[in-house]
Amino acid sequence: MSTTQAYLEHVAIYVGDIAPHIAFFDKVFGMTVTQVKGAADNPDQVWLLGGIQFIRKEGFAGPEGRFAHLGLVCADMEAAIEAALAHGAKATDQGHNWLLLPDNLYLELMPNKGESVQIARANDRRI
Repeated sequence: MSTTQAYLEHVAIYVGDIAPHIAFFDKVFGMTVTQVKGAADNPDQVWLLGGIQFIRKEGFAGPEGRFAHLGLVCADMEAAIEAALAHGAKATDQGHNWLLLPDNLYLELMPNKGESVQIARANDRRI
C-alpha cells in the first residue's frame, strides 16, 4: 500500500527558445501561459495551462526539448518525502521537497490544495 497519493501536475522541459513553444501550444491546444519567470518578452521559464513548463537553457543545441523534472502534487507531501527517502530517493540542495532518483530523475513534490489529488485521480480517463 502506498504512503500517500499523488498526481502529475507538470513536466518541465529544457529548450533553447521558449517563444515558438508558447505560440505552438497556445494556437494548437489553447494552452496559454499561466506563469512567467523573467522578462515577459524573453522569459527564463514559463508554465502553461495543462501542465507543461519550459525552461530556457543557454547553449541548448539538442534537436528537441530535454527533460528537467516531474512536478507531483501529493495528498500528504511530508509522508511522500519520508517514504521516498526510505525507498532510495536522495535529498537535493534545491529544497526539502526536491528529490533525486536513480538515472538523475528529479522530482518536485508539492502539497495538495483542497481535494486536488482526489479530483485529478478521479478524472483520469484511463481508470
